[in-house]
Amino acid sequence: MTTDSFTIRSIEAFCYRYPLATPVVTSFGKMLNRPAVFVRAVDEDGVEGWGEVWSNFPAPGAEHRTRLVNEVFAPGLVGRKFDGPAQAFETLTKGTEVLALQCGEPGPFAQAISGIDLALWDLSARRQRLPLWRLLGGQSSRIKVYASGINPGGAAQTAEAALKHGHRALKLKVGFGAETDLANLAALRAMVGAGMLATDANQGWSVDQALEMLPRLSEFDLRWLEEPIRADRPREEWRKLRAGAKMPIAAGENIASVEGFKQVLAEDVLGVVQPDIAKWGGLSVCAKLAKDVLKSGKLFCPHYLGGGIGLLASAHLLAGVGGVGWLEVDANDNPLRDLLCGPVNDVRDGMIVLREEPGLGLLADLSAISDFRSL
Repeated sequence: MTTDSFTIRSIEAFCYRYPLATPVVTSFGKMLNRPAVFVRAVDEDGVEGWGEVWSNFPAPGAEHRTRLVNEVFAPGLVGRKFDGPAQAFETLTKGTEVLALQCGEPGPFAQAISGIDLALWDLSARRQRLPLWRLLGGQSSRIKVYASGINPGGAAQTAEAALKHGHRALKLKVGFGAETDLANLAALRAMVGAGMLATDANQGWSVDQALEMLPRLSEFDLRWLEEPIRADRPREEWRKLRAGAKMPIAAGENIASVEGFKQVLAEDVLGVVQPDIAKWGGLSVCAKLAKDVLKSGKLFCPHYLGGGIGLLASAHLLAGVGGVGWLEVDANDNPLRDLLCGPVNDVRDGMIVLREEPGLGLLADLSAISDFRSL
């Protein structure tokens, strides 16, 4: 994996919000719209790159993160020369640590930095005339995907539409009571046959509730159970769950430190590790992390729930590390995803094929989503 130096001419974030006809429901609340914060980086040669900042919730979060990029981070980057995206990531992270601490916003700061980092990796790959997945060390452009975000209401209909779209693997949201969860699981297992079926409780259970559900979930041959309890619960609770589970336990989207990931890679608790490159770490941290996940013998499946650019970057990372895991693709209606994710929207027999064009292989056409601009 190589990089080259570049001087940044501009960094700009753009904020969008797509209203949902049907809210997306999780165990911790409803999402009434799909926001997206896209970042464009341009170097002194006019080469541009695109990234995305995690901004799902709370509702005002997208506009706030857009202003963080434009008013806090961009001024410190313009006109500066870097040897590669990782150097810029390190400069941004260390240069704003005290400010993030002062205002109590390490999360939004990490997310803004991640979006900028993704844009700079795209830019760097374009400069080197390589598709990003090849720059990251990939040998094959084909990866597996799964349909995510399947609500408890209308689960069968959403799953059926995903299967018609080309998906062969599904993940159901659970945590809405045993009767609802088990009925939906039975319906989806019948639809997907012996194929990949996973569940996500979105941190919705106590350890006792999760332990009570484990035997009832075991009959569905689940590929994994994701975040059954809060990410910050003591490790002994996670170990207790692992001891009682017949399916792998998955987590990672809410781990936001190198030390946190080192801990889960060193212990036999998580079978599936899911960092989110738009939420923490960007590619500068998560490319190495993904390889460490594979070396540890665990399954690397990037978490993602946002617009198309971050999804496409996640696909390039999975292809880049040669992982055999699945890429998460939200099954709910969202033009901010579909119009900007390129080949990820072309699912065939549960697979997608990335392109050979430089970088992400896509220059964002923001005019196509101009009606949804919110800032």
